Order: sequence, then C-alpha cells, then structure tokens
Amino acid sequence: MSNVEKISVALTRQQASMLRDAVGTGAYATTSEIVREAVRDWSAKWEVRQATTSRLSELWNEGKASGKPTAVDFDRLREEARQELFAAQKHAG
Repeated sequence: MSNVEKISVALTRQQASMLRDAVGTGAYATTSEIVREAVRDWSAKWEVRQATTSRLSELWNEGKASGKPTAVDFDRLREEARQELFAAQKHAG
C-alpha cells in the first residue's frame, strides 16, 4: 500500500477491545483493516448525505422561485386520497 498515510485515532477502551476481538477471532487480519472498512462505509454514507443535501437545496430554491406560497387545504387533500384509495381497493377486489 504505497499510498497509505498513518494517522492517530482515539477510541474508547470498549471500541479498541472490539477491534482486538475481531482480529483475535480471525474476522480481520489487522485493526487497520477494520478501520479502513469503517471509513469506506462512512464515505459511502457521506456521499449519499452530500447528494441528498444538494437535492434538498435545489428543491428549496425551486420552491422559492416558484412564486408566492398559497394555502393548502389538507382536509380536502386527505379526503381525495381516501376516495382514490377506496376506488383502487374496490377496483382490485
């Protein structure tokens, strides 16, 4: 691994013990292997979070640019949804 950089990470005693146990059972060759896997998992989650944040920002900006807000009649929308659900259930059954 020529592109490896060593860094220091502080863990609780319990976390360090868990890493040593995993190595001791043979599930992992080294504690570094465990940490690299954890960083890969975190990296994937981070990318999803960044994409989600970006999309929410886009939607927010679209909403702001769409004009003045209008009131929504949630009672009417719920009733329409119930009627559509009832019709779908009646059609399926």
